[in-house]
Parts: sequence; structure tokens; C-alpha cells
Amino acid sequence: MQTEKIVNFIKRNSRAVAVGTAAAVILVSFGAFALLPHSSPQQAQTEQVRYASADPVGDKTPAPRMLENGSPFSFADLVERVSPAVVSVTADETQTVSQQMDMPDNLPDPFKQFFKQFNQGQPQVQKAVSMGSGFIIDKSGLIVTNNHVIANAKKIKVKLPDGRSFDAKLVGTDPATDVALLKIKSDKPLPTVEFGNDRQLRVGDWVIAVGNPFGLSNTVTAGIVSSIGRDLGGNAQPYTDFIQIDAPINRGNSGGPTFDLSGQVVGMNSMIYSPSGGSVGIGFAIPASTIRQVVAQLQAHGRVTRGWLGVQIQSVTPDMAASLGMSQPKGAIVASIVPGSPAAKAGFEQGDVVTAINGKQVEDSQDLTRRVAELTAGKKAGFSVLRDGGSKTLDVTIGQRKEDQVASNDDGGTPAGTPAATGQAMGLGLTAVTPDVKRTYNLDDSVQGVLVTKVDPDSDAADKGLQPGDVLLKVGNKSVRTPQEVEKSVAEAHSAGRKTVLLLVSSDGTSHFVAVDIGKT
Repeated sequence: MQTEKIVNFIKRNSRAVAVGTAAAVILVSFGAFALLPHSSPQQAQTEQVRYASADPVGDKTPAPRMLENGSPFSFADLVERVSPAVVSVTADETQTVSQQMDMPDNLPDPFKQFFKQFNQGQPQVQKAVSMGSGFIIDKSGLIVTNNHVIANAKKIKVKLPDGRSFDAKLVGTDPATDVALLKIKSDKPLPTVEFGNDRQLRVGDWVIAVGNPFGLSNTVTAGIVSSIGRDLGGNAQPYTDFIQIDAPINRGNSGGPTFDLSGQVVGMNSMIYSPSGGSVGIGFAIPASTIRQVVAQLQAHGRVTRGWLGVQIQSVTPDMAASLGMSQPKGAIVASIVPGSPAAKAGFEQGDVVTAINGKQVEDSQDLTRRVAELTAGKKAGFSVLRDGGSKTLDVTIGQRKEDQVASNDDGGTPAGTPAATGQAMGLGLTAVTPDVKRTYNLDDSVQGVLVTKVDPDSDAADKGLQPGDVLLKVGNKSVRTPQEVEKSVAEAHSAGRKTVLLLVSSDGTSHFVAVDIGKT
């Protein structure tokens, strides 16, 4: 009887019973999931990040682990280990300034000269303080910092994170790389850091910057390597290929170390690019390999000596490579040679392309400059050069570079009686260099070649920067003295199927190579 009542109830309420049954299943499922052993959400995420890209068959790089043991990634252990060796550097210097008052805008004319005469101002000696960072590399008290932090300093002080302060002695400095070496004396052992291998850095690697921006000691920032081998141009630091980082660095970070994740120094924070003066994520560090070489010489001799070849060079561009029949734009082309220099004595010629030093390939002109600087004066080195389509090796006894040694160009005198002639080629108006032309264009008496009198603005020569007043010295590695010789050389290049021709051009007394597309002229 009871059974019949239950069956009749279910028939009358079948829909409600179905819904209730489904709900019961769902609740039981959640209950069973809650009772089953399972990992936390963080652990599940960690497992997924670690193994999502693992492929035993393929050759994929595993995804980086951003979690360690279920906790966010932290630099704390590394920072605790290296921070004690990062110091604050303060340099006292004096500056002589002249104090003057601004001239009032509405001062009557008769009084302006009187105001200028008595507004020269007396020289005033003022004390200036430069602040930066540094790091201890030896327990004896050797400290590395930037040259610009301590330049012209009368007194240098170093303060450690533990509060100890020392007077520092300048061991030596190298403005060309912006590296300086200091020495302090301590009765207690000093914490140190060691150099790492910056050559193993890759774009995207983590780096940590420690320093004293704006006097805030032991400030730590982190970021990644944004670029490697950055050439900032100019002649201020021609021997440094900077590491670009996005770890925030500011004034006062100069001289502080850049660490890799193993806690080794891979660079020294040196400068930033910033329209506002503050960090915008573009900082530059001097590579540890450069610092190590400089420090070794400063420690041994108190100064740095560099090798000298005696040439003016340019990087080989794709257009130059095409005109020279090279498969790729590698190496440095010799634009001029200093008379009596090691290069001149070894038989270097204009137009030679230096492709290797002691068997190691030369990438470009900057690479050649740095590699020659690293060579020891008085030692021999083998330079592989490409000349007239063939390769040869020149043995050079390296000289010692002096700061006033500058490559120059002196091709001798101009033959007397050179006929005045005009012509056109490559979109250039040309004329022979005669005594009258030299006087008109204010050219040096030693200049010989073919003068550019006009440039077609639609020509490739104009795009490459040729201007009236430039002198063509060589076309296709052949010396030229008349416009007709230029025209003949260009015609020969056309006949040979060349799309470009290489010009040796003298501009304001400085020689350089330019590859011009002769198909556009």
C-alpha cells in the first residue's frame, strides 16, 4: 500500500523529481571532488607552466618558470648576497664660476656699455659634490666605478652599506671606457663580488641593477637585457659595446653593478637615454669583459695602453659589398693610411677590406677598432684583407696608440699642367682639380682627383650624401684625375654587369668610401 502511494506520487510529480535528482548528482560530484586529494590552484598553474611546452620529440625551448615552490619568483636571496659589496662613492671637487647679473631689458643704450664693463663679476670658487656608486672586487679594497663620477675630484669618499666610511685613493682611470679603479684600506674583511661572462648574455635575460640613485643607498631594480653590443656612436667611447637594459637606473646609479641571476657582475651602469632626465627604461652598462681588461692594466700600471694600426676605416655596407663582389657585408674598408704608421709599413692600401685578425672574423669598423685596441704594442698580428678580388694576409707589428694620433690622407702633390675638363657621370657634374679650381674651392694643395661641381637631387649619389666641393679620388679602386677617367670607369662597371660602383671621396680633407647605384643615374 505504501509502495503504491510512492509510485503515484512520483507519477504526479515526475518533473520535480527529475530536477531534484539532477541537483543531487551535482552536489555529490562537488562533494566527491572536495574529498579527492588534489593540488592547490598555484601548484596546478606551476605544473602547467613548467610542462606545457615540454616535448620529448621536438626541439622546443621550455617556457620560463615564473613560480618557485608555489611562491612568486623573488630576487631577495641574490640581493642579500651581493648588496654588501655595492658602495656609495662621493667625490668633492672645486669649480670656478663668475657671478653676473642679468642686464635689464629696458636699460637705456648709453648705460648698456657701462653695465657690461662693471658686470664682469669676480671669479668665485665653489665646492661641488659628485655622487655615484661602485662595487668591491677584491678583499684588499679595490673598487670599480665610473670615471665621470670621480673626474677632477680633490677628495673621494666611499661608504659601505654597513655604515663604514673610508677615504679612497685613485689607482687609475681610463676616460675612453669611463672606468676608474679606487683603493680603500680596512681593518676588517671586505665583502666582494666577482665578474661574470657577459658574452653569454642573451636578449631577454634577467638582470639586476644595484646602486645609489639620488643618494638612496642600496636601491635595487630589475629588468631584462634589451640589446647587446649597442654602439652609441661618436668618439667619446669608441672601445665600448654597451649592454642595453630596461632595469630602471637614474643619476647616482653610475658606477653600480649589473648582476645576472647567478649574482655575478656582467656590467657597470654608466648612462641612460632620457628626454626628461629620469629613467624611461633605456639604460646602458659597460660589459664586464671590457671592465676586466681595463682594471687589469690600471692595477698593474695605473694607466691603459692600446694598440694602434694607423688607418681610417669604414664598415662595409651592402652596397659596398655588392660593388666589391663580396657575398656579405662584413669587415672594414680602409679609407686612408697614416704615413709611417704600422699599417703603412705592413703594406696596407686604400680600398683593402680587413676581414679577419689572427684568423678571427671582423664584423665591422667598430669591431676592428676594439680588437686592434686590445692588441699589445710591439707584438705582431696577422690581418686578412680582401684586395682586387683576392685575399692575402699582412703581418703587422702593432704600435702604441696616442690620443692625438688621427688618421690623415696625404696623396702627394698635383701634377702640373692638368688640363681643365668637365664631364658628367652618376648624376654628378665633374671637373678636373686644377690650381684655379683649388683656389676657387679652397682645396688643399695636396688634393688631386676630380671635383664634384653639382649633384642631381634625384640621383643615388645625392641620396648617399655627395655634395658640390667633394673630390673623387678613386672609382672602382682606380685613381682618377679627369672627368673622362670617371666616365670610363663607370662605363666599365656597366659592361661588367655591376649595379653599383665604389667611390673614394674626400670631404673637407677626410676620405671615405661611398657605393653609388649606377643603374639609377
